Amino acid sequence: MNEAIRLIVYYANQDDPKKCTAKKLHRFRFVTLQKNIRKLPYHAILLNPFTEKSLSQEDIPIAQKHGLVALDCSWKTAEQSFEFLKTKTISRALPFLLAANPVNYGKPFQLSTLEAFIAALYILGEVEHAKEIMGIYTWGPRFLELNQEPLEDYRQARDSAEVVRLMKQYI
Repeated sequence: MNEAIRLIVYYANQDDPKKCTAKKLHRFRFVTLQKNIRKLPYHAILLNPFTEKSLSQEDIPIAQKHGLVALDCSWKTAEQSFEFLKTKTISRALPFLLAANPVNYGKPFQLSTLEAFIAALYILGEVEHAKEIMGIYTWGPRFLELNQEPLEDYRQARDSAEVVRLMKQYI
């Protein structure tokens, strides 16, 4: 069995710490919190909602070798922050999914850091790893329930183009 994909969070400390899923993931030792951009691994996959290419199975080797990076910041400053991080990472967007977190419940594309990692791991075939991390919140399993059909479709897609084609059926 392959070693679990490494999860890294570039932590901007802009949100309410009590609601911060990245900090809780860190407390449970599921992620590494990184406050210094220079210490992020080169060529890791940056989960970036502002990029064209979607995460897909073709990204599995990169994720296994370099890890997944999520940016934990306010949605208000997200676009500028992602632009800054693109220089050392490989940007991939997550396809259409609905948030289950209490702040953005039912909103498309407004995922918490936890939900972004659950989705990414699921799409990359790391379903058990996704289920393990979702258990730190009572609403975590609800994310998979809300998005079960699209996540399964995205997981089975061969490449980014197929993920995007499938996503259009859900929008």
